Amino acid sequence: MKVIGESSSTRTEWVIVEGNDIKEHAFTTGLNPFFQTRREISHSIRLELPEAFFRRRWSHVYFYCAGCATQEKKKIIESSLVAQFKTPVTVESDLLGAARGLLVHQPGLACILGTGSNSCLYNGNEITKNVAPLGYILGDEGSGAYLGKTLISDILKGLAPVHIADAFFEKFMVAPNTLMDDVYSSPMPSRALSQYSTFLAEHLDDQYVLNLVYSAFMLFFKRNIAQYDYREQPLCFVGSTCVLFKPILLKAAADFGVKISKIIRYSMPGLVEYHAE
Repeated sequence: MKVIGESSSTRTEWVIVEGNDIKEHAFTTGLNPFFQTRREISHSIRLELPEAFFRRRWSHVYFYCAGCATQEKKKIIESSLVAQFKTPVTVESDLLGAARGLLVHQPGLACILGTGSNSCLYNGNEITKNVAPLGYILGDEGSGAYLGKTLISDILKGLAPVHIADAFFEKFMVAPNTLMDDVYSSPMPSRALSQYSTFLAEHLDDQYVLNLVYSAFMLFFKRNIAQYDYREQPLCFVGSTCVLFKPILLKAAADFGVKISKIIRYSMPGLVEYHAE
């Protein structure tokens, strides 16, 4: 039996599998070596995972994680996992996890639209091309963090409609100066920003909100997907944001001139299939 983990900056999904059969299933908070130390990561894994995950040594742990685009960051996660599981560990990026979860062994374009955003060309086993996502400050177009950042910026600059700003402050019960502190002092800023994107989903009947979300998705297509040979590949999406705003994403894709083959919330079912073979 083996353990498979898949982590965004917001949540981590874990399974113990034997072939295609899931024996244990759990969720913990998200992990990201850009914002957390090895000690913090180990602490989260040990305290939040059910004891069933530590009852024996597994044949292997396969872990896909946000922030693991370099060997240096992978090593931080790997050392934490080895210390906890005492088992051989393979750490890969959440983007490769998304590609394998979406496409298994089929070539295509795999995209993440969750707390952050990313995209890649996948050959059925590995990533062959990736447009740099650049994170929540320089990129992450179309992500929950990008939507939250744009909304907050518009509200604080007085660009959002008054009724939208009033509804926002009433819902979150936060003052403008406190809102700034929450964002800039957060240990996980992308997660802090992304939580506000759910407000937009509650106000999609408002033209301002509709335009904000649509424009963010169009930017994702123009600044990322346009750099691939997207007309010749199946295009698939995974993540909370693409599911939450699915009709608007489909509209933006159609206007951009591309058809989306799949939109799903979680990569894990495909990852179980991939590692069962």
